[in-house]
Amino acid sequence: MRILKFHKTECGVDFLLNVLSSEEVKGNYINSDPYNTDFFEIIVFKKAAGTLLLNHQKITVSDNTVMFISPFQKRQWKLETDGLDFTVLAFQEDFLNDFFADKVFTYRLLYFYQLVYPLNMPETKENIAKYCELLTEIKAELIAKKIDSVHIIRSLLYYLLQKLNRQYSQKNQLPINKSDNRYAFQYKQLLEVHIKEKQRIEDYTELLNISRISLNKAVKTSFNVTATQLLKQRLLFEIKNYLIHSGLNVSEIANELHFSEPNHLMRFFKTQTGMTTGEFLRDYQNGSY
Repeated sequence: MRILKFHKTECGVDFLLNVLSSEEVKGNYINSDPYNTDFFEIIVFKKAAGTLLLNHQKITVSDNTVMFISPFQKRQWKLETDGLDFTVLAFQEDFLNDFFADKVFTYRLLYFYQLVYPLNMPETKENIAKYCELLTEIKAELIAKKIDSVHIIRSLLYYLLQKLNRQYSQKNQLPINKSDNRYAFQYKQLLEVHIKEKQRIEDYTELLNISRISLNKAVKTSFNVTATQLLKQRLLFEIKNYLIHSGLNVSEIANELHFSEPNHLMRFFKTQTGMTTGEFLRDYQNGSY
């Protein structure tokens, strides 16, 4: 599968961050071939019609919508070309975490690495215009960099990301995470890194050097699920991706994810979804999942 990588020299910027108009990158969004990237994308659609197949989710793309895509999420666009108008904010995780001097900054944003709630957010025409205005200002500072540009970019970017986070939390009735609840965000970060080989809560309490009770309290406060539930959600997400995209059979997937036996993986999947892996694939291929 094709992987698009962020190269700042090719993008003509000094940061691992860029703002791109639909005219600059339209080819990637009207090409129906599946691919993934090594960077985050926030896509602000003014005009659009079609669908996005993101991992195992089919998402409708329409006018006045914001889309949130995390790195290495498999995607396949099917958009109508007539009238298509959007702006993309693209950046790499390490850059953003360093830019704001917070190693788990991206994990504080509710719309990234989201496993349960929608990855798209309908907005008013007025709010879409405001987001595009902010993105235009950021782009201007990236192109004509001045001695104080880094401070202006940081201010504009922080405001935009947090404004989107507030909107997302309100639309999905989610609490804004407490900024001092680091363990919950570190746990979410560790799940992204280690889910293929670590599937016990004890693995993560050991990495974080905290008790199970402390971890569960932090996760429950921030994400309104238990630490175990979040781990199971992330593991299920990984299994679905393997089933759809890897070409491996269940035994091979079980081996990749360090299940002791394929039956254990199948039992876990059936418990979490109410269907077998075969039923899931059949429904997915028929477009009914």
